[in-house]
Amino acid sequence: EGAVKIRSTEPASYTTSSSYSPSASNDTIRNARTMNAAHARIASHVRVPPAARRCSTRRCVRTRAMGQDYYTVLGVARGVDEKEMKKAYRQKARKFHPDVNKEPGAEEKFKEISNAYEVLSDPQKRNIYDQFGEDGLRNFGGMGGGGPGGPGMDFTNPFDLFESFFGGAGGMGGPGMGGRAARSNRPTQGDDERYDLSLDFLDAVFGCEREVEIARLEGCEACDASGVKAGTTPTTCSTCGGSGQVVASVRTPLGQFQQIAACQTCGGTGQMSTPCDKCGGDGRIRKPKRISLRVPAGVDNGSRLRVRGEGSAGRRGGPNGDLYVFVDVRPDPELSRDGVDINSTVELPYTDAILGTTVKVRTVDGLVDLKVPNGTQPNTRLSMSKRGVPRLGQANTQRGDHVVTVKVGIPSKLSKEQRELVEKLKELNEGADTKARSGLFGL
Repeated sequence: EGAVKIRSTEPASYTTSSSYSPSASNDTIRNARTMNAAHARIASHVRVPPAARRCSTRRCVRTRAMGQDYYTVLGVARGVDEKEMKKAYRQKARKFHPDVNKEPGAEEKFKEISNAYEVLSDPQKRNIYDQFGEDGLRNFGGMGGGGPGGPGMDFTNPFDLFESFFGGAGGMGGPGMGGRAARSNRPTQGDDERYDLSLDFLDAVFGCEREVEIARLEGCEACDASGVKAGTTPTTCSTCGGSGQVVASVRTPLGQFQQIAACQTCGGTGQMSTPCDKCGGDGRIRKPKRISLRVPAGVDNGSRLRVRGEGSAGRRGGPNGDLYVFVDVRPDPELSRDGVDINSTVELPYTDAILGTTVKVRTVDGLVDLKVPNGTQPNTRLSMSKRGVPRLGQANTQRGDHVVTVKVGIPSKLSKEQRELVEKLKELNEGADTKARSGLFGL
C-alpha cells in the first residue's frame, strides 16, 4: 500500500543483457546493482503530483511471491506456446473470476492466474523466470515498478488484464487504459441475502412450504435502475476523457515513468451525471418482498438452502444475487435425530421385559406397535425399519430407521403379595441353578 507504480517507456542510458546466464553472472549482477542504485537515487528526487499519488487500491496490485510455479498455476507445460498459454489463461480466469465464483479464495486464485500469465506471456520476463524464478524477477528488475531487489513485485491489475481478453479494456498494448471505466459502468451481480427460518421437528422431517418476507435491494423505478436522475443525461468526464483514469508522467535520465490512477473527478466511471433523488445514484432501493419457499424433506438443524435469483438486484441492470435460507429446527420433547435415524425411549415394567409384550411407540408417522421379545435386557435397542427421516434429495425412496431404547423399571416398594411372589420366583431360580450344576458334575 502507498507504493507508486512506475513503468519505463523510454530506454535508459545504460545497457543490459536481454537474457541472463550463469556464465555471465558477474557482469549481470554488477549491471543490476548499478540499476538498483540509479533507481533509488531517482525515486528520492522525483516529485509526483498529489493527484497521481492517490493510487487506486486495485490499480497498484503489490503481491509477494506466492511460491507456486507459474506454469502449474496456469496448468501448462514449460514448453507451451503462446496460443496454448492464452487458451489456458482464458479458461482459468473465467472459472475463478470473483464475479462468477463465490467460493472462498477464488479472488486470490484469480490474481495468481493473472500474475502467472503476465510473466509467462512476456518473452523477457519468461526468460528470466525460467532461469532464476521469482527471485530473478525481483532482483533483476523484471517486474518494472516493483523495484529491483524489492520485497515484492508489482503486477498489472488482474481485472484489467481479464477485460483486455474479454472486452471493455484498452487491449494488451496498454492494460487498464479504459478498463476501470468499463468495470465501473458495466452491470454487476447483486449481493446475496440471508434469511433465518425456524421449523418444527416434523416439518423438517417431511418438508413443508412457507411464505417468507425478505428485505432486498431492487431496481429503482424512478431512474430505471441507472442511478441517473430522470430527464438528465450523463456526460463524458472532462478530466479523464471518459477513460476513468489519469496518467502522470515524469521524465528522468533513465526514461519517462508513468503512474496510472483512478480519476478523482468522476470516481473512475468516466462519466458525470446528476444522481437520482430517490435512490441517491445507486440505482437500487431496499424493498420488502414475500416469496414462497419450499423446504425439502430431510433438512436438519443448520441446513442451508439456496434460492437462486432471490437476492439483491445488481447494479446497472446486473443479475440478482441468491437468497440463502439457514434452517433452525425446534427440538421435540420425545424424539431426537441422529442423521437420518430417529431415537426415542420406552420404559417397561420388569415383568414385561421378562415375559415380553407389545407396546405402542410414537414415531414421526404416528403411533406404531413395537413387539418386545421376552427376556429383553435393560438398554436394549430395538429398531423399526424405515420409520426414520427421509434422505435429503431421496425422500421417495430411502428413509432411516427409528431406534427405541428399552428402559426396565424396577419398583422401589413391593406389596406383601408381590414380595411373596418374587421370593417364590427366587427359590425356583435357585432350584433350577442347583439342578443344572448337579447335572453338569454328575452328582
